[in-house]
Amino acid sequence: MADRSSARGKSFKKGVDSDTNRRGRNDTRLQLRKNKREEGLQKRRAMGNATQTPVVANPEQQQQQQQSFNTVEKKAIATSAADIPNLSRMFQKVDATDDDILLAITGFRKMLSIEKNPPVRQVIDSNSLPKFVQLLTHSDPKIQFEAAWTLTNIASTEYTRSVVNSGAVPVLVQMLMSGNPDVREQSAWCLGNIAGDAPDLRDMVLDCGALDSLIMNIANPANDSLLGNVVWALSNFCRGKPQPNIDQISAAIPHLVQLVKDSNKVALMDACWALSYISDGDDERIGAVVNSGVTPYLVQLLASDNASIVTPALRTLGNFVSGDDTHTQAVINANVLFKAEKLMTHSKRNIRKEACWLLSNIAAGNSSQISTLMSNPSLISAVIALVRNAEWEVKKEAAWTICNVATGGNDITTHQLCELGGIDAICSIIDVADPKILMIALEAIDAILKVGKQSGRDYMGFVDECDGLDKIENLQEHENHNVYDKAVYIIEQYFGVEDGEDENLVPTINGDTFSFGIPTANKGEQLETHQQQPLQPFNF
Repeated sequence: MADRSSARGKSFKKGVDSDTNRRGRNDTRLQLRKNKREEGLQKRRAMGNATQTPVVANPEQQQQQQQSFNTVEKKAIATSAADIPNLSRMFQKVDATDDDILLAITGFRKMLSIEKNPPVRQVIDSNSLPKFVQLLTHSDPKIQFEAAWTLTNIASTEYTRSVVNSGAVPVLVQMLMSGNPDVREQSAWCLGNIAGDAPDLRDMVLDCGALDSLIMNIANPANDSLLGNVVWALSNFCRGKPQPNIDQISAAIPHLVQLVKDSNKVALMDACWALSYISDGDDERIGAVVNSGVTPYLVQLLASDNASIVTPALRTLGNFVSGDDTHTQAVINANVLFKAEKLMTHSKRNIRKEACWLLSNIAAGNSSQISTLMSNPSLISAVIALVRNAEWEVKKEAAWTICNVATGGNDITTHQLCELGGIDAICSIIDVADPKILMIALEAIDAILKVGKQSGRDYMGFVDECDGLDKIENLQEHENHNVYDKAVYIIEQYFGVEDGEDENLVPTINGDTFSFGIPTANKGEQLETHQQQPLQPFNF
């Protein structure tokens, strides 16, 4: 994260490091990346007749081709590993015709398109992969198409590297410029599977120049099916850890932004995912996407009824506000706070969690940004309600939001937070098991009590009424030293005994009984006396 200016630091009254409270994606990656259904599959297999027959320019030729293709489909009934030797021998025939080759490659494709347990290992062991790669450049587009489809399905399994080791990547990149749109689409699909398998394979695909050819297909798509698959493949070019260098993928940003602006239903979801992958990181990556002008369009997508669209749009905006104040302000200026309130009650838990994560980073912004957030009391009330009642993952992100307001805002925003029930909400999480959440809650209580003491507000009484004091006292037994130290500090600073009193005095024996306090003088002795100073009243 970029360093904040000294002026920015002075705008915070409580001395809490705002950079620490503004959290990047890494802090939440484990939970946010678990649900693959929200993102779509990283790799996909082409099942059945998922892709159309290759299209040719001449309608009469197209009709003849379709009839020929259907004949091959009927003949190529191979669906089990037992057919592999016969299909392989068809490739080896000296007098093999194009029809023989098409029949064989279609048989392999059908075999690898079955839903459960396709015989991928057996196909690889038959040494047929080099032949599939060779057929990518055959003169017949039907054969090219079937070869690309066959390789696509192998690359969708755990044997992706076998496809790469057969030399397929450079040839597939070349086929992205084929005159046949279906060959281009299937080649992009296969490259997307390869890039989605591992970061090193993704980098290999990029190094072979696939991005430029992919962008050309996005800029001038032959049909919606091709566009959808090409944008999905591009999203896999952008994902993975370690990330691709921003210079390798930045050329794709304007094209992805245009898809978002046009709200292209075919490719919108994957375009948003690609932008979320690109913007996941440091300020340079975030700025590359924010500066494209896409922010207002992403905010508009938050109102979509389609959770598959809302999720990647929200995640991208969440990445933006994890950057510097300029990036955060761009999201605020696009009226994200107005859209966010509806997301607090969204049916999808993941969306509620991500929305709170976004707000928590706004709450870690500068004083003006926190004030803007607090100028939406109904939104803050909704966040406070989630702290009290939501599932843990949502509750945790909501807690970060209100605690960041308490520790990073000014006196006015602190009073506003307390008036909306912030003290009760923060006290409700002081007994959780997560030490990090305990620490931010204790920091927030400390900040609130400090403001209360300085302004004459009885926030100490509120904390006590919410059982906060009892919970803080229990933390004196906590195994985490930071939690223990902070709890002791709060008790001593705000709930300690009056000056001159000591609750821990050792009792003295007086006859057969114990007595506490200052001992009285024995007969004949006179205690040294001091003039008692009046107690200073608490400034409530």
